[in-house]
Amino acid sequence: MANIKSAKKRILITRNKTAINRAKKSEIKTYIKKFEAAIAQENFDEAKELLKVIDKKLKRAALKNLVHKNNASRKVSRLTKKLNNAM
Repeated sequence: MANIKSAKKRILITRNKTAINRAKKSEIKTYIKKFEAAIAQENFDEAKELLKVIDKKLKRAALKNLVHKNNASRKVSRLTKKLNNAM
C-alpha cells in the first residue's frame, strides 16, 4: 500500500476510472447482444437503430482510448456486414 498522500489519491482515482471504463465497455457489449437478438428475431428496423447507437458509442470509446480505433471500426464493420447479410 502507498504511504505518500499523492500516491494514495492516484490509487483512488484509478479505482474510480477503472469502474467507469468497465461500465462503458459493459454497456457496449449489452447493445451488441441486443443487436444480435434483434437480428435473430428478424427485427431489422430495431437492429438498424441499435447499430447507429453502437457505432456512436464505439467511436466515442475509441476517442477516449477505451478501445483501439481499429478494434472499434472492425466491430462496426462486422455488425454492419451481419445486418446486411441477414436482410
